[in-house]
Amino acid sequence: MNDPTPSQTIDEETLALLRCPVTRSKLRMEEGFLVAEVGGLRYPVRNGIPVLLAEEARLPAGFTSLDAFRQQFGAR
Repeated sequence: MNDPTPSQTIDEETLALLRCPVTRSKLRMEEGFLVAEVGGLRYPVRNGIPVLLAEEARLPAGFTSLDAFRQQFGAR
């Protein structure tokens, strides 16, 4: 099993405070990424630090650009 290394995880207390900057939804840890509950943007965790920049996030399947994702899921 490929568990995330300690440098790729976030403690539960901190995780409960974090939100996706695009959808403002909660985030969950999944394979070394923080994944937005709404839309599924995947934000990297580098050296234990979440990189919550939309431009750094991996887009979910079916989206070719961040602008297209924002049109469908962006917080209003």
